[in-house]
Amino acid sequence: MQNKSKKHSSPTLRKESPVSKEMKQRKLEMLLQKVRGFEDPDPTLEQYATPAPLAAELLHFAYMKGDIEGTVFDMGCGTGILAIGAALLGATKVVGYDSDPEAINVARENAVLMDVEVEFVNCPIEKVNGKANTVVMNPPFGAQCKGNDRPFLSAALNAGNTIYSIHNSGSFNFIRQYIKPSVVTEWYTTSFPLKRTFKFHKKDVERIEVEIYRINSLSHHNY
Repeated sequence: MQNKSKKHSSPTLRKESPVSKEMKQRKLEMLLQKVRGFEDPDPTLEQYATPAPLAAELLHFAYMKGDIEGTVFDMGCGTGILAIGAALLGATKVVGYDSDPEAINVARENAVLMDVEVEFVNCPIEKVNGKANTVVMNPPFGAQCKGNDRPFLSAALNAGNTIYSIHNSGSFNFIRQYIKPSVVTEWYTTSFPLKRTFKFHKKDVERIEVEIYRINSLSHHNY
């Protein structure tokens, strides 16, 4: 996937993962293609499956920054693609949270299929407990209900030291203000191939611009 802006950093490889120390983004993408999506997606929950190329891009970004280690949370995990990817990349402990019990069941089946150990918890995002080194997430964009992304940002800031999150294009000013005193350390624009999921979708695949953020949470814990 071709990014539209550069990340201003010089990433280095981290410790060896269960798959390969030098796992390439494309290889991770190919593995994540096996993860099943939603069986009956709910438009009110904005249950759009995170495409494997986008999931691999976010996770590889975090991996090269040394952030896929220790404990990783996937907030609003859906059927588990980000959580499973984090486990494939060698995170010590991975927990996925989602309010939809059917999605959680599929996520658990996906973890078995992919032969990774991930804990999946069925609970509202506001009820997430515990702390993590890193949070990865693709929260609702707020297209169906404005502000749906805010509880996810709040929960992520409370739980994690570092957050990687996908948001609608044009979100930078909102994100920067909402997360204060935490800070955006890096962000860039990329493409989200949105497949026809609901009746109101007019195209089989529509590419929309999204933004991936790396956020440093200034909460007091340190894992």
